[in-house]
Amino acid sequence: MPTAVRRKDGGALWHQIEQALADEIGAGKRAAGERLPTEPAMMARFGVSRATVRQAIASLERRGLVRAEQGRGTFVHRDVVRYPVSRRTRYSQTLTEQGFEPGGTLIAQEIVAADAAVAAALRLPRGAPVIRRKGIGTADGVPIEAASVFLPADRFPDFDRIRAQHATLTATLAAYGIVDYVRVSTTVGARPPTAEEARLLRQPRSVPILDVTKLDADASGTPIVYGRSAWSAERIVFELACPI
Repeated sequence: MPTAVRRKDGGALWHQIEQALADEIGAGKRAAGERLPTEPAMMARFGVSRATVRQAIASLERRGLVRAEQGRGTFVHRDVVRYPVSRRTRYSQTLTEQGFEPGGTLIAQEIVAADAAVAAALRLPRGAPVIRRKGIGTADGVPIEAASVFLPADRFPDFDRIRAQHATLTATLAAYGIVDYVRVSTTVGARPPTAEEARLLRQPRSVPILDVTKLDADASGTPIVYGRSAWSAERIVFELACPI
């Protein structure tokens, strides 16, 4: 779809390109989640330099119309995930109810010695063996969370094999006889991402993350899951129920 930009119209070239793309997004010609053409393709389409294209895209990103993902390209921004935090917060259920496809990638699982924070949260002696699972949570294939989750190793033997047999953590816990569990606490802060977090979330380091810790317990009140995670602040909105 060739588009002309005019150098004598009084408007900056980058602004004309920005407006043309914004009009296409607003008219539904570019769907949410669609990847924009590459910089060379837009340079050819509009007959401008790479710097001009980048200025237009940067302005669209500031307006919240697109998002740039490191190593993948620039995508039409999709609605953020609204994530209610209550006594029965469930990751997959929350995303599915909003029309997102939940997913994730396991990066590593190992047995480690509980540090002071993990031991205190799970009510274990410091140095006790715990399962640490590190991974990425996604919505429609877009990373929204980079997390490390800890569980008592003695209570969940052979966890890697059992977890692989079930689609969700909830179903996995049920296999161990935990038919229900509740959120005991959630803390949320904000900070810049580390280089690794930015890479895993495919976002610039200039975009902040939400630093979240959580603790879940079984029906008797015994802690079973402690988590530390970085959530993309531009892709998630937490809704805190009262009381939680």
